[in-house]
Amino acid sequence: MKTLIHNATIVNEGRIFNGSVLIEDDRITDIVEGDSIPTGLHEDKSLQSIDATGMLLMPGVIDTHVHFRDGGMSENPAGTFYTESRAALAGGVTSVIDMPNTKPQTTTIEALEAKETLAARDSAVNYGFMLGATNDNIDTLLAIEPTRYAAIKLFLGSSTGNMLVNDSEQLDHLFRDAKKLIVAHCEEEAVVQANMLNMKCEYQGTDKETAALHPQIRNTEACFLSTYKAIERARRFDTRLHIAHISTATELSLLSNFEITKKNITAEVTPNHLWFDDRDYAKLGNLIKCNPAIKSNDDRLALWAALEDDIIDTIATDHAPHPIEAKQKPYFDAPSGIPSIQHSLQMMLEAGVNDELLTLIVSKMCHNPALLFGIKDRGFIRKGYKADLVLVRTGVEETVTKESLLSKCGWSPLEGMTFHSHIEHVFVNGKEKGSAEPLSFNR
Repeated sequence: MKTLIHNATIVNEGRIFNGSVLIEDDRITDIVEGDSIPTGLHEDKSLQSIDATGMLLMPGVIDTHVHFRDGGMSENPAGTFYTESRAALAGGVTSVIDMPNTKPQTTTIEALEAKETLAARDSAVNYGFMLGATNDNIDTLLAIEPTRYAAIKLFLGSSTGNMLVNDSEQLDHLFRDAKKLIVAHCEEEAVVQANMLNMKCEYQGTDKETAALHPQIRNTEACFLSTYKAIERARRFDTRLHIAHISTATELSLLSNFEITKKNITAEVTPNHLWFDDRDYAKLGNLIKCNPAIKSNDDRLALWAALEDDIIDTIATDHAPHPIEAKQKPYFDAPSGIPSIQHSLQMMLEAGVNDELLTLIVSKMCHNPALLFGIKDRGFIRKGYKADLVLVRTGVEETVTKESLLSKCGWSPLEGMTFHSHIEHVFVNGKEKGSAEPLSFNR
């Protein structure tokens, strides 16, 4: 099967140009600049042709931080691979890496294989998995063939699923001997717990028990101390370390702006930390409660600047659905997490569609995730690469409604928001509406 996407505005590898892309079966076989059509296609009656005039053509988004909640043993998980992967597809995301804090936790080869079977049956997008570190599984973890999984997820602060690792000897063992990238959730547990105790004593059960307390409990100190310790340990053992969902300006001083292939310590930011700030708690409350907390507008602006300066390397959602009934509980009882994968690309595009921003978005959401995680043949528009592509029409209005949401939880803090872009076509392995495969990792 052949598909020709022609007259598109192609955004790829730092360039924006008009051209066409030819797909044969699951791969890109030709890229032509200008308005000409590849030789020999004019008479091909089996050719499917898409006129992409006025549309942006990008590599499919690779979201390397999702919580699809589906481990195969929860009776009623907040999300499933079926529902969440279709929300991803609708948002232009063609590949995801799922986190290990599910039921059961993905901390063994058996749990990994069970998830692979689940995703092979249900997923609409390509999939890979992180294995989770615990205080007592480091030897087991390090014995698993590194190309079988995407990275090691390390919780240095407790969050949903409670996989906190706080054994110093085991942390040294992991950082010294890991053959894979370590992706760390960094919040200093002692600081968070002390703040939590103080706030509960003062505010629980009062009218001041609101989500506005969240950035005071999971504060800048907690983030900076944990990130500092993780980076110090990584430098001591020459470990590849990726700081997940960075949220404060102060942490940025610990990072460098070298090219991504030339640094061992990298960082991720979520669209939510670039979009919201602590003023939004008054309106949205627990709907934007997430770990680490959304913080000040100064922090938000600093994260944008760091993204543009290559201090932050990737954008990933930390997509984390919960039932709306759970989110409507009082602050201290409500879970942390925001469903956002269906609109992550639109959120980024809403900042503008100038050349500099477009190339930045594609670099941080497509190219760099593939480079950092060693994902084979994806993340770029290149001959011979898998045809994971997204066509976006800009300059049109699309309002987020409850009826349009595909995540199982059925809510979003973005309800009522009008974007000025529309995800028009998404190809996964050369096919629209999904033809998912397991991701292949080369390191």
